[in-house]
Amino acid sequence: MTSGFERDRDEFARGARAVVIYPDHGASARDAEARLAETAGLAEAIGVSVVEKVALRVRAPKPATLIGSGQVEALATTIRMEDAGLAVFDAALTPIQQRNLEKALECKVIDRTGLILEIFGERAATAEGRLQVELAHLDYQAGRLVRSWTHLERQRGGFGFLGGPGETQIEADRRLIRDRMARLRRELEQVSRTRGLHRDRRQRAPWPVIALVGYTNAGKSTLFNRVTGADVMAEDLLFATLDPTLRQISLPGIDKAILSDTVGFVSELPTQLVAAFKATLEEVVSADLLIHVRDIAHPDTTAQREDVETVLREIGVADTTPRFEAWNKLDLLAGEARELMLAEAARRDDVVAISALSGEGVPGLLDTVAALLTEGHRRYTITLDAADGAGAAWLHAHGEVLGQSVENEAATYDVRMSERDYGRFLERD
Repeated sequence: MTSGFERDRDEFARGARAVVIYPDHGASARDAEARLAETAGLAEAIGVSVVEKVALRVRAPKPATLIGSGQVEALATTIRMEDAGLAVFDAALTPIQQRNLEKALECKVIDRTGLILEIFGERAATAEGRLQVELAHLDYQAGRLVRSWTHLERQRGGFGFLGGPGETQIEADRRLIRDRMARLRRELEQVSRTRGLHRDRRQRAPWPVIALVGYTNAGKSTLFNRVTGADVMAEDLLFATLDPTLRQISLPGIDKAILSDTVGFVSELPTQLVAAFKATLEEVVSADLLIHVRDIAHPDTTAQREDVETVLREIGVADTTPRFEAWNKLDLLAGEARELMLAEAARRDDVVAISALSGEGVPGLLDTVAALLTEGHRRYTITLDAADGAGAAWLHAHGEVLGQSVENEAATYDVRMSERDYGRFLERD
């Protein structure tokens, strides 16, 4: 049953007319139009109606309002003319800046972090995902309990931002938030331990794990569905996937492997989310191979690549982890642009050009995955008890058996496999 708060929050979010503002400091690798378009897409992903997009040149951020007083007045006029009830800032606002802007603009204000958290709160489908999002919400909200919505003659509770936090008993609320966060962290630690046990079992199996990573809306889930035949949500929508999905696949020369579809990254991903989604992102950290899926048709594809690499470093992915790039959305390119991109991909050994939507290039991608996973395989001579059927089956399933012989109740196998797999075989139960 939907709670009163959830209905209230949904009605406000779905009915909101919003103005998106990008305070341009001149330091971003993206142009203002691209930033505005992405933020508008994030807002529209939760049903907000973007009625105007405004880029503001900011020479020196103002401690009180981030933007200048003249810009605040002009923005207030735009918001009144558009009858907007929400201002979305593509920037990180301090609690004081957020409160002052709400007073001056006479509407609700959320920043980039709040907006992304709002999307995650709506999309998390599993119990684990909801725990992670709530922890991130609470961490963010803890410093913002002093906000006062003078234009909203009511008080609200909950952890959503479009609904707003309550204003009474601030210190008691902070204590409750701290206690709740402590409980959530304990529950997520249990999730992490459970995931660790699952990974240990897979490693003893052992099946290589391949993780799809990339900017949000780059086409990871479409590729995942193409390769696995699954029906993971794959739409032209930012953050369509939040909860990790794993499927078993077969590859050339590899009987079994695990493919993992993960949450998409985004520029300036809130630190609260990186911390809260640690359990989920551990699938990426422990992967045997990363496929960085890029929307090669996007005008900011190079900047998006750097954002993804930054997040990978932040979550602890080793530079030595094998990886390559899948230049996706070939179907959106034509003529000279397509030919230039294909020529560039052909010159590089760390790139495969594909269209996950049409399937073009996907067989070549799978060949590349198999080649990277089997690279460095060595030949081993392994002797087992002739009655050890499970051990023999393991060798056939996870290595390439080149020859075998049986003598005096002992079976000897000539097997080609990776050093890591050989170690896993020796450690198997």
